[in-house]
Amino acid sequence: MYPGAASNIFKGDAVVRVSRLRRKPSELATATAPANISQTAFSPAVAPRKKSIRLTLWPLVAATFFMVSGGTYGTEEVVHGAGYGKAILILLLTPLLWSLPTAFMIGELSSALPFEGGYYAWVRRAMGNFWGFQEAWLSLVASIFDMAIYPTLFVAYLTRMFPWFQENHRGVLVALGVVIVCAALNIAGVKVVSTTSLWLFFALSAPFAAIFILAPFKIGALANAVTKPTTSNVDILGGLLICMWNYMGWDNASTIATEVERPQRTYPRAMLWAVVIVALSYILPFAAMWMTGLPASAWETGAWADIAQLMGGPLLRIALVAGGMMSGFGMFNALVMSYSRLPLAMAQDGMLPKVFAKLHPKSRAPWVAIIALAIGWGLALNIGFERLVTLDIMIYGASLTLEFIALVVLRVREPELKRPFKVPGGWFGAIAVGIPPTLLLGFAIARGQTESILGMSAFLFGAIVMGGGVVAYAINRLMKPTGWTRPEAKPELAA
Repeated sequence: MYPGAASNIFKGDAVVRVSRLRRKPSELATATAPANISQTAFSPAVAPRKKSIRLTLWPLVAATFFMVSGGTYGTEEVVHGAGYGKAILILLLTPLLWSLPTAFMIGELSSALPFEGGYYAWVRRAMGNFWGFQEAWLSLVASIFDMAIYPTLFVAYLTRMFPWFQENHRGVLVALGVVIVCAALNIAGVKVVSTTSLWLFFALSAPFAAIFILAPFKIGALANAVTKPTTSNVDILGGLLICMWNYMGWDNASTIATEVERPQRTYPRAMLWAVVIVALSYILPFAAMWMTGLPASAWETGAWADIAQLMGGPLLRIALVAGGMMSGFGMFNALVMSYSRLPLAMAQDGMLPKVFAKLHPKSRAPWVAIIALAIGWGLALNIGFERLVTLDIMIYGASLTLEFIALVVLRVREPELKRPFKVPGGWFGAIAVGIPPTLLLGFAIARGQTESILGMSAFLFGAIVMGGGVVAYAINRLMKPTGWTRPEAKPELAA
């Protein structure tokens, strides 16, 4: 539990958080804090009774792994576009320029401000209601395109084993089934999601470990292998874009901060461990396959199934297909947990209707928010993979930029804020850490002008979607002319 402005009062099975010092609503949790207010000004909160069911380090690492990666699946196009050597270099440099700076930023902000809503709470506290609303808007809109990718991957691997699902609209129905099942699991609570993520991680990693072990026995053996003709037209720039997508989403774990054991200590450690594990899960299998001589042109999304057949026969193929399905399922499942806390936090802050703050009586999961978002995600299932990636990176990138700005602004406005973990390098480090990701985002925006959606460039479409946040904010202000306030008491999630 974070040292914020609240304490816990138990009423039956409910956990209610109220202001111990009876501060004004504007001074609570995610509200903008004046520059002279430090975290030490707030009284520590009482720990909930069921402390043991909160997420600890390795379940959080597993959940973060699926929020960001989900394993080697989805990176095949990087090799197709760039070749083995350049692909491995891209997969090695991208976490250094993109993931590690983001992990440092998240480590500092999540340890200093472990509030419900995560990055939305940070931006709102640093820059006020308008930018906090834009951060939430961008993240939720990006989720519409992001979340449609994972059921698509699930179906891509399923059809490798059972082509029957490609006919008519069967694949879309299967993808909808993934959405429904994951929504149900999330309504059951975060403990179910984190435990599922941990076991899925071990299950989908096993086939790649087998490939890594078998590769030295097949050096050069697949140079002339006959593989299924690919339809991919991804080039090296497209491969870089897909690589960026495969390394993004580190901030998603921040939205469940109040459901994590000792978040000030757990978050920084979980972020750094997850960066290492994700990078290795990408690089090692492709390095192993490079040894076999398999042509780079054989790779496309879903190709691991056929390549596993060449490496270890039908059993390994089945294991890879099952792993690919588990990867898509696990990523979607973990991200439902993350994104659903945004409408919850906004509703608690008065920025959305109160219905989104409703919690399940047993699991304390925000069931209304989960169902509402699941409907939106289901509607985006038919958009093409590369278009989804382009839009996702553009819109997500704008929200990530706001988080880096919030890091610097909070250093200025609240220098005395207790920060158990700090971005190394002082002021220079706090500013410099946001430069490489921002430059990569500039590339993504430029690339977006070559993709077409609804008769317009992806860049223009993305700009219209992002501009919708300003309109939504204005409408919200008209409906609440007195401004937003935080309730004096609001339910706290229990895992």
